[in-house]
Amino acid sequence: MVCLFSTVLQRDEEGTYLLETPTERGRIEVEDVPFVAVELEWCGQGRQQTLCFRTNVDQCITAGPEHPIRIRHDLLNCEPTPYLHVRDGKGKFPIEARINRATYYELVALAEPGMVRGRKVLGVWSDGMFFSLGDLPTCDAK
Repeated sequence: MVCLFSTVLQRDEEGTYLLETPTERGRIEVEDVPFVAVELEWCGQGRQQTLCFRTNVDQCITAGPEHPIRIRHDLLNCEPTPYLHVRDGKGKFPIEARINRATYYELVALAEPGMVRGRKVLGVWSDGMFFSLGDLPTCDAK
């Protein structure tokens, strides 16, 4: 049933989640995001690396230009929460999957140093695109 509903899930211009079929339309409340990335498979290294995530509805999504990874930091404790773009919604609000903790730790294990907008970061490559997982600490030798 969950897999069936996942196929008719939409997001409108205001960011509201909807279940929309050809004959019916109804709003639903989503606490964070509707999906969870629960597994990671990867192949290759560096720029040739490909990261494929499996969601809780058994959908496989390869991170890349059409399916970017983003990190949101909690305002109170600065803990990172990673997300994967599953598909576009209407307007500027995408439908995303939260990457679960175990899968995020796998990502961190694959991470390598890089530069994003002049900042040293730790990140991962997938489908020719580099995704930052966070800033590298700066060590000032005195």
